[in-house]
Amino acid sequence: MPPPDPAMIRSAQRDRAQFAAIYEYYVQPVFRYLFSRVSNRQDAEELTAQTFLAALESLPGYRHSGAFSAWLFSIARRKAADHFRRQSRAGHPASPDEVEQLAAVSAQGQLELAALIAGLPAAERELLQLRYVADLSFVEIGALLERKPDTVKKSVYRLLARLQAEMESPNE
Repeated sequence: MPPPDPAMIRSAQRDRAQFAAIYEYYVQPVFRYLFSRVSNRQDAEELTAQTFLAALESLPGYRHSGAFSAWLFSIARRKAADHFRRQSRAGHPASPDEVEQLAAVSAQGQLELAALIAGLPAAERELLQLRYVADLSFVEIGALLERKPDTVKKSVYRLLARLQAEMESPNE
């Protein structure tokens, strides 16, 4: 299925029934992104539903000035942040297990990679999640994070190089 085009989005703004095709195209990437953030299937499903409900309610006000996916993922990002704030207020600190499959590595390598990713600052983890879990382009990530696509690309590649160097360095 091709990505929703501006005409389809305009149609969905007038007729909510047209939103189904947009939902079908984006539901799995949004779910994967949210699951990588919360590491709990039930929470990820709930946040995915909240994301699409908010998108449907906000669709009439959507301005076609940027990538639709960036707009949609910004909603998902806010829903995840709200989720973590609620957990924090409830006294249950979030403990996301954010393991991305960046390369086909051994089981031990996967554990090392998971530990390295878990130790990254939240902004760097999110960059990897948006690129490799949500499968967004550098342009879409740039629009979402309000950064230039080239800056996003350089940040991702530097981050990957740093992770690779850390994995290749002997353990102390």
